[in-house]
Amino acid sequence: MAQSALLSGKITHEGAAVEFAKIKLPGAAIGTLSDASGEFQLQIPAAGTYSVRISLLGFETQTRELVIEAGQEINWEIALTEAEIFTEEVVISGTQKSVTRMESPVLVEVFRPEFFRKNPTPNIFDALQHINGVRPQLNCNVCNTGDIHINGLEGPYTMVLLDGMPIVSGLSTVYGLSGIPNSLVERIEVVKGPASSLYGSEAVGGLINIITQSPQKADKLSIDAFATDWQEFNTDIGGSFQVGKKWHSLIGTNYFRYMNPIDRNGDGFTDITQQHRISLFNKWTMKRPQQRIASFAARYFYEDRWGGQMNWTPAFRGGDSIYAESIFTERLEAVGAYQLPIREKVLLQFSANRHRQNSVYGDMPFIADQRIGFAQLKWDKSLGRHELLGGAAYRYTYYDDNTPATAEANNLEENKADQVHLPGLFLQDEISLTNEQNLLLGLRWDHDSRHGNIWTPRMAWKWAPTQHRVFRFNTGTGFRVVNLFTEDHAALTGARSVEIREALNPEQSYHGSLNWEERFFTREVYLRMDASLWYTHFTNKIQPDYDTDPNLIIYENLDGYAISQGVSVNLEASFSFPLRFSLGATLMDVAQFTEENGETLKERQILTERFTGVWNLSYTFPWRMTLDYTGNIYGPMRLPLLGELDPRPEMSPFWSLQNLQLTQPLGEDWEIYGGVKNLLNFTPSADAIARAFDPFDRGVSFDNEGQAIPTANNPFALTFDPSYVYAPNQGRRGFIGVRYRLK
Repeated sequence: MAQSALLSGKITHEGAAVEFAKIKLPGAAIGTLSDASGEFQLQIPAAGTYSVRISLLGFETQTRELVIEAGQEINWEIALTEAEIFTEEVVISGTQKSVTRMESPVLVEVFRPEFFRKNPTPNIFDALQHINGVRPQLNCNVCNTGDIHINGLEGPYTMVLLDGMPIVSGLSTVYGLSGIPNSLVERIEVVKGPASSLYGSEAVGGLINIITQSPQKADKLSIDAFATDWQEFNTDIGGSFQVGKKWHSLIGTNYFRYMNPIDRNGDGFTDITQQHRISLFNKWTMKRPQQRIASFAARYFYEDRWGGQMNWTPAFRGGDSIYAESIFTERLEAVGAYQLPIREKVLLQFSANRHRQNSVYGDMPFIADQRIGFAQLKWDKSLGRHELLGGAAYRYTYYDDNTPATAEANNLEENKADQVHLPGLFLQDEISLTNEQNLLLGLRWDHDSRHGNIWTPRMAWKWAPTQHRVFRFNTGTGFRVVNLFTEDHAALTGARSVEIREALNPEQSYHGSLNWEERFFTREVYLRMDASLWYTHFTNKIQPDYDTDPNLIIYENLDGYAISQGVSVNLEASFSFPLRFSLGATLMDVAQFTEENGETLKERQILTERFTGVWNLSYTFPWRMTLDYTGNIYGPMRLPLLGELDPRPEMSPFWSLQNLQLTQPLGEDWEIYGGVKNLLNFTPSADAIARAFDPFDRGVSFDNEGQAIPTANNPFALTFDPSYVYAPNQGRRGFIGVRYRLK
């Protein structure tokens, strides 16, 4: 007894006593619980150094080091922090007003950096692969450009926002999601379904809002760096500082380098593109009276990427002897918000970006310049049971390239940059019908300088019969004006010719969805479940036609209608022991319907799966090491073939990407992590690139109409084509990394 010591103390949360908290010495296999007053006593049998764990379901587990001497008495005051999974998160993307997630009449899914750290990636584009119903889709086997699918709808239907402002669109869909330092992201909010009544064009399939950290709350310094055995190197560095009494700044950089050509499938082409990029980010906020908002942020991005034949060098760029796709990208972005110094809550928001791209696809150059300016004045007002939101917006788009997209109608040799003016007005009223029911009504008017007036109404109803159960019904319309050469990589490669058969009208959709969300609590487990049904009907949808002619990509207005419908289910669980997991699954049907000879024909959308599933499992060992097992699985997709003789399968197989990671904290500021990506070593078949050995079609014979014909050297009448792609071509690889935080 003379060698023992006594550890006592009190467990609290926001000043209140916490009962049933576990205080345990894992190495000594002894422990106790806090009582109704939050107090505890624990007899420690011998002097020494111990690791003490304090845990309770619903709160973040704390681990403290304890060094004691014989007969010593130690008293601790321990304040617990509510676990993220239990926190009533504040969201803004669904209604452009700050509300808790459960109060929002529009379902908003929230993902924080902890979610993405379970499978570290060099950019946000890749990080989205573990969100149910969201899929990064590669569109080219050579340059690996891609877009983001939400519920089966392609990238141009997804609006990407940075701090609530439309910053990523058109030409920059994939590049804008690369290079945003992951360490500077506070959270990512995802809304599925049309949001055009608040955000205008492009928000047809849904939106992704990347919200960066507040400089006042960000770490003073953060570093996250990792490398893979494929010789990929990624570094995120961020920091915050204060200037005077009013100004706070957040600064960060992302650097990624992969310059190690690998050809594991033996087709003579790089398996993944070589990439060298840097991104610089800076955000400023000013402290103002009455907590009024004033912020400004800017980002510069540069990337050099190429993919192609293994013996290509920059000396062959643009030539017709060795094939590669080489892309130089430069972007400059700015976003800001300023709350007017008046009694009413009026917020001025603005964004601007310039995207310059210098690309060659084999011997076909593509030089483009896109500039977008956006400004919005938003008025937020509470009147009794009414939460009003109104505003005016204006968007200017300038686009110029070296293709027929910006040529004079009567003289293709004469260039004419495309300029679009898009002013708009919107009004939203969220009405509190009862304590349990809210009704949201919204209407937006936009005037497109090419297509005239466009109206987009919206309605959302929320019923919360209990604090932990919510039902939501949403309906509304969406619209989008197509710009093929800024959105569809396949239109640029030159592997197929582009044929636009008529003037393309705006796309129009009507959407309805029903959502149920519920949370369950016991002393041993926490569960959150949600399920959604949705249906979207397109009266016009511009889909690339790969089937009519294997040498062409044909674009025309839809003679019929298109649909996207399905069901999605999510389950999250956290236990009193250190295990958490999440599961998600989506079943969907995306197709278009046309009339032919009095019969309605259904055609499944290309490169769209009918089933997708995601999972995430985390377990923390007594020595604080965490094991993360993440993965996804996708059902078969219809793939673009090169005619009836093409021997490749029309449908992709079921495929899955799975990852394993171990993370070990080192003190309070450092942690190391490592693991294996693509555990199953899945890669597409080696014949994904048609006639990879003849990228300039020198061995292909054509008839008088330009159609490839079968010959002894080309029995299947194939041409070079890299668009038969559905999954990354990068196999299993190990990785190791380190993180540092100075709070």
